[in-house]
Amino acid sequence: MLILSFLQAMDGDKPWALIPEVGEKGILEPAMDILRQHFSIVQHQDFLNNPGVYGPKIQALFNWWNVPKATPVLLSSLPALKVIASGGAGYDHLDLPCIASWGVRVSNTPGVVSDCTADMAMALLLASARNIVEGHQVMMDPKTTLLPQWLGSVEVSGSTLGIIGMGKIGYKIAQRAKGFDMKILYYNRNRRSVEEEQALGASYCKNMADLLCRSDFVMLAVCLTPETTGLIGARELALMKPTATLVNISRGSVVDQDALVEALQARTIRAAALDVTYPEPLPRNHPLLGLPNVLITPHFGTSTINTIRKMVQKMVDNALAAIKGEPMPDELKC
Repeated sequence: MLILSFLQAMDGDKPWALIPEVGEKGILEPAMDILRQHFSIVQHQDFLNNPGVYGPKIQALFNWWNVPKATPVLLSSLPALKVIASGGAGYDHLDLPCIASWGVRVSNTPGVVSDCTADMAMALLLASARNIVEGHQVMMDPKTTLLPQWLGSVEVSGSTLGIIGMGKIGYKIAQRAKGFDMKILYYNRNRRSVEEEQALGASYCKNMADLLCRSDFVMLAVCLTPETTGLIGARELALMKPTATLVNISRGSVVDQDALVEALQARTIRAAALDVTYPEPLPRNHPLLGLPNVLITPHFGTSTINTIRKMVQKMVDNALAAIKGEPMPDELKC
């Protein structure tokens, strides 16, 4: 127990927290000052090296990109654990009933990622519509001597955007799309208020098929649930215009990727722009990676320093509330 006594002396009465690691595979150093201000930090590998030393003291687990995974084996080694604070809006990686059975509370960070993710959604839409990557490749090619007149770009201004999932992120996407004079359709479990629809110039579709048939761009902004897994399959893709683009910033499993490959190969739809896939990253021989009408980014819709710091602050606020036995601002219930 000498190690533990030494660390307690160094960190005073701060509660102990387990994190994945500091760096590119974990929580970035520019956000660590927020954690260190309130917690004594144990990185996952250090914990694995000395579980008997650290396990009994850890009260908070900061889950980042599903690391450390909240498995029963891990939970059983953390008898003092009170809270799992997960970064991001999605929580499909967390088995909430299992975690609750251990008497542990769970939170996420929904509000602070909305603007950043909406920005990414529009970036993907614009890049795909205007063939930004292809244009860059042409201009960087040492063989290029003439400028291409056309790369297959399509108009964004005045086109129709169909948003599937009009939650916080979907609403932010609609606000940005309005600035491009896009016609906005949306499909959601619950209809937005008349005032919100009027502010966005958005029209509600009672069924998803109607939205798919009418949209030039289909934007997926739903949470991953059993109901949304495979939401977009062969039938849905066949309903889309052959000139339409599918944009996914939610979760890869919302789309049937085999059906998407077939639709893109057959030009049933024009293109797909994806910030998410399953798995992540895709196997290097996956057919999506060989298609010219696909744009894929590495699930970094929330990856800006400002947003990461906001996420970590939210995680800290939730964890501290749980440790004190207070209401958590973003608690997830089973």
